[in-house]
Parts: sequence; C-alpha cells; structure tokens
Amino acid sequence: MFLRKSWWLASCLLVLSVPALADGADTFAFGEAAPATKATRTVEVVLQDISFAPTSLDVKAGETVRFVLVNKGQLLHEFNLGDATMHADHQKEMLKMQASGMLTATGMGQMDHAAMGHGDMGGMKHDDPNSVLVEPGKSAELTWTFSKAGALEFACNIPGHYQAGMVGKLTISK
Repeated sequence: MFLRKSWWLASCLLVLSVPALADGADTFAFGEAAPATKATRTVEVVLQDISFAPTSLDVKAGETVRFVLVNKGQLLHEFNLGDATMHADHQKEMLKMQASGMLTATGMGQMDHAAMGHGDMGGMKHDDPNSVLVEPGKSAELTWTFSKAGALEFACNIPGHYQAGMVGKLTISK
C-alpha cells in the first residue's frame, strides 16, 4: 500500500513539474502552430541587423496569422513567439548551439561532435514550432493560431541579438 501511494505521489509531482507554457508537443498556452491554409491574415515582418519592422503587432484571440519573414540583414536571424521567460530559456539553448558550431553568424553550421570532444549533444536542433531561423537574403514563414488574449514578444534569440534590441511587442486582444 505504501509503495502504491508513493508511486501515485511521484506521478502527481511529475505531472505538475511539466512546464505550464507547453500543453503538448506543438501547443503552447498562447496558441499553436497551424498550416498556412488556415491563416485569416498574412503579416510581413522584415528582419534587419539588428531590428524588426514592424516593431509591434496586434492580433486577436482565435486568429490564425501567417507571418512572412524576410531577412534583409547580413546575419542569421530568428523569429520566435513567446514571453520574456521563454526567450531567456531559448537564448541559453541558442548559445549552446553557437558554441557547438551548429549556428554561425550567417547560417547553420556543421558539427563534428567527436572531433570537438562533445560526444552526443542530446539531439540538439532548432525545431521549436513557435520559432524559425531565416538566413540572410532568404524568406521563411510561420503560421500561428493565437488562443487567448495576452501580451507576448517576437524576438531573435541568436546570441546577443535580443540584448541588442531585436525584440518586438505582440498584443493579443479578445
């Protein structure tokens, strides 16, 4: 009986420790990735060195927006939807990716983990559904359905870019 209760308590603690922002693999508290065909509006965002244009965006809860991201800068940039805490956590991951050689100033590098003495980097890759990397001179898209009203940021989390001001406000109204 004691073992069964302990197992149940451990299971409850594990469930409660799952991050509140991620409800599922592709779902976040503020929404989820969607196919471009579901978009009700398209917004172009220009990524420059080191800024976004526009610097703020307004969307509505329930709206599906197709973001067309155009990198007119000379550096690799990212468009990432989230709050300040999510961006701070993602920046740590991006710093590891840069240190490993996976990210360069202008694109995705190639890593030889064995030669670098790193061993397995735990399947590190840039595949978050709320984020996309855009190389210089290239375009990319991200389509998102916003689930509830609130305030978010769109940001570039390439090491140093957020700190240099490459962040914008995204307001989700009812």
